[in-house]
Amino acid sequence: MTFLKKYLFSLRENRRFWLLPVLALAWNQSVYYGARILTQHRKHYELLLELDHKIPLVNWMSSVYFLCFLVWGLTYLFMASREKQTAYRFFLADFLGKFCALVIFLIIPTTIVRPEIEGSSVWDFIMRWLYSVDAADNLFPSIHCMVSWYCFIGVRRIRECPLWGKIGMLLFAIAVCISTVTTKQHVVIDIAGGIIIAEIADQIAGRIISRYR
Repeated sequence: MTFLKKYLFSLRENRRFWLLPVLALAWNQSVYYGARILTQHRKHYELLLELDHKIPLVNWMSSVYFLCFLVWGLTYLFMASREKQTAYRFFLADFLGKFCALVIFLIIPTTIVRPEIEGSSVWDFIMRWLYSVDAADNLFPSIHCMVSWYCFIGVRRIRECPLWGKIGMLLFAIAVCISTVTTKQHVVIDIAGGIIIAEIADQIAGRIISRYR
């Protein structure tokens, strides 16, 4: 509770940092939809591995796939409320990672053939809706996995964050990664790409920010 009170107080006292999540969201949408528009008439490639054929469709994992949007929003607000160096490093890493993703989206447009959802359960309905609103492109690297891993990177660097919070964020990031392949929205290599780019971008951002201390 003490940590939560500090977080809420910090969020209130650092209102000018609330602009960072808004800019991050705008950049994310620009990258995602901009790449889709620019590559819509180009050939798209599947990056399937043998392992991908063995991963089953698990329709209820769509709950994790959608839950992440709430967790992302709260975590990005949390990181924006930190001290300048920490906040700027986090959001600079986010910008760099998305820029790298944009370049890859444009160079190697990717896609996936998703299964037909024929069931009539609630989860089947949600899966069909997911497929209808999210086109099967811009897959490598996975933005879902990248952003979830950024959340883990940010939280693990906060000293006052309790261990259970860091472990919880790690488990959440792993769950999101699993959800991307069990909903057949991504393939395994997309997960690796998202995590690796997030880690590299964070290191680059750290070096850039450290020069301005």
